[in-house]
Amino acid sequence: MFEEASEVFDNMFKSSFPLTFIVFIPAVLILVSPLPAEAAHEFTVYRMQQYDLQGQPYGTRNAILNTEARTVEAEVLSRRCVIMRLADFSYDKYQKALRQSAGAVVIILPRNMSAMPQDIVQQFMELEPEMLATETIVPVYFAMEDDELLSIYTQTLTSSSSQGSLSAAEVLVHTATANGFQMVTSGSQSKAISDWAITSLEGRLAGVGGEDLPTIVVVAHYDSFGVAPWLSYGADSNGSGVSMLLELARLFSKLYTYKRTHAAYNLLFFLSGGGKFNYQGTKRWLEDNLDHTDSSLLQDNVAFVLCLDTLGNGDSLHLHVSKPPKEGTPQHSLLKELEMVRTHRYPEVKFSMVHKKINLADDMLAWEHERFGIRRLPAFTLSHLPSHRLAQRSSIMDVRPHVDVKKLSRNTKVVAEALARVIYNLTEKGAPGDLQIFTEQMQVQEEQLSAVVDWLTAQPRAAQLVDKDSAVVSTLEYHLGHYLKDVKRHYVKADKRDPEFVFYDQLKQTMNAYRYVKPAIFDLLLAVCIAAYLGMVYLAIQNFGVLYGVVRRLTQPKAKAH
Repeated sequence: MFEEASEVFDNMFKSSFPLTFIVFIPAVLILVSPLPAEAAHEFTVYRMQQYDLQGQPYGTRNAILNTEARTVEAEVLSRRCVIMRLADFSYDKYQKALRQSAGAVVIILPRNMSAMPQDIVQQFMELEPEMLATETIVPVYFAMEDDELLSIYTQTLTSSSSQGSLSAAEVLVHTATANGFQMVTSGSQSKAISDWAITSLEGRLAGVGGEDLPTIVVVAHYDSFGVAPWLSYGADSNGSGVSMLLELARLFSKLYTYKRTHAAYNLLFFLSGGGKFNYQGTKRWLEDNLDHTDSSLLQDNVAFVLCLDTLGNGDSLHLHVSKPPKEGTPQHSLLKELEMVRTHRYPEVKFSMVHKKINLADDMLAWEHERFGIRRLPAFTLSHLPSHRLAQRSSIMDVRPHVDVKKLSRNTKVVAEALARVIYNLTEKGAPGDLQIFTEQMQVQEEQLSAVVDWLTAQPRAAQLVDKDSAVVSTLEYHLGHYLKDVKRHYVKADKRDPEFVFYDQLKQTMNAYRYVKPAIFDLLLAVCIAAYLGMVYLAIQNFGVLYGVVRRLTQPKAKAH
C-alpha cells in the first residue's frame, strides 16, 4: 500500500509539476499557520487611579487591553503590553513605555510587599505621586505575582531581550516565527460613577455645667490612598489616626460617665470621608454646620480642633499649625500639656511645632486642620511625620507592618493625658507633670488599638470603594455609637454642574494571558506569501503552454545515441 502511494507521488513530481505546486503549497501554508490561541492564565489586575479633582483629570484614562506582551527590554514597545516587575521598576522605564505609546503597562507586585528591600519600597513610594500627577492615556495595571504570572514574565523577558542583539533581518524572522502572549482584559471602558456619596461620621460627649461650654473637636479621616485604589490599605495613614480616635472616644466616654469626672467641655468626634481627596467630607461638614444650621457645636465656643494623621510609628511627634497659638488660649494649653506629658513620661519622644501657612493657591491642602483654619476655627494636626510631602501618606506600600502598635499605644497615651490635663485644667490646679490619669482599667488598651488597625487594613478603603452601605462605614458607626451620643452620618455628593470630584469604575478587572499567539507581522508575511503564490499560479495558468513545453523538455528522457 505504501509503495503504491509512493509511486503515485513520484509520478506527480515527475510528470505534473504545476499540479504538485498548486496542491502542496497551500498544504504547507496551512501547516505553518498559527496554532489556536490557548488560555494560559487568568488573573486579577488593579487599575491605576482615575479621578477628576477640581476639574483636573488624574491617573489613567483607559481600561481596555488586547495586545501582545513585551518587557521593557524590547526595542519596540508601541502598541504592546509592557510587563514589569516591581523589583526592576524605574520611572525611566515607565516613561519609555509611555513615550513609545505602549498599549498598556502591567506592574507585577510581590505577594509580601513588606518583605521588599527598603530602598525599592521607598523609591516606588516616591514615584507614585509622579505617576498620578497628570492624566495618562495608556492603561496602567498592577497584579500580584504568582508562579504562572512569573513564568509568563520570564518567557516574555527572554523573547524581548533576544531581539536587542539580533540584526534587522533576524529580528524580522524572530518576530514572525516566535510564539508570544496576548494580554486581554474583560470588561468595558471606564465611565464616571454618578451620584457617589462620600460618608462622614460624627458623635459627641456633652459636657456638664451649662449650655455655653467650650467644644474640643477630635478629627481623623478614615479613607486610604495609593496609586491603585484596590491596593490602598492606609495602615499608618490613616488607620493609626482612626484607631487612636476610637480609643480616645472609649476613654473619655468612661470619664464622662461619672459625675466626679464629667468635665465642663463638649467633646465632638468626627471621622471624615474623602480625606485623601482634599478633605471633601470635612469641607461639606463645615458648610452644613456653619452655613446651613442655626444650632451646632461648631458655631459655639470651639476651644480647638485636633486632627490625628499618621501616628503609628516613629519616635517623634509634630504639631502642624497654620498659625502659632497665642499664650493663654486653649490651643496653647494643649501645646504645653503635650510637651509636659512627653517630658515627664516619654523623654525618648521628640516633640516640635511645625508652622506652615495655608497656601490657597495650591490645588491640594497640606493637612486636614487647614480646612478648619480656612473657616477661622483654631486647629492643628498631630503626626509623627515632619512634612505633608512625605510619600508614605499616599502609597500602596503603607501596609499593616508599617504600624508599630507599641508606638501607636504610646502616642495615644500622650494625646489622652494631654487632652485630659487641658479639660480638667490640671496644670493651673498645680497637678504634677508626671500625674497619670489613665491607669488600671482606664488605661489605653494596646490590644484594642491593634485589633482596629488589623480590621482597617484587612480591606482597601479608597474613597471610591467605600460607599454609604459599605462594611467600613457601618462598623465605624457601630463603634462610635458604642461610646458616644447622637452619632450621625453626613454625606457629600459632587455638584452635577461643576463637580468638585469625579470617580470612575473598572478599577478591578480580570486579565487573560493567551499563549501560542503569533504576532501581527506573521499575518502580514503570511498574506504576502499567499499573494505571491496566487500570482505565480495565475502566471502559470496564463502561460501554461510555454511552461508545459519547458517542463516537458526538462523532464523528457534524452534519446540514446547510436
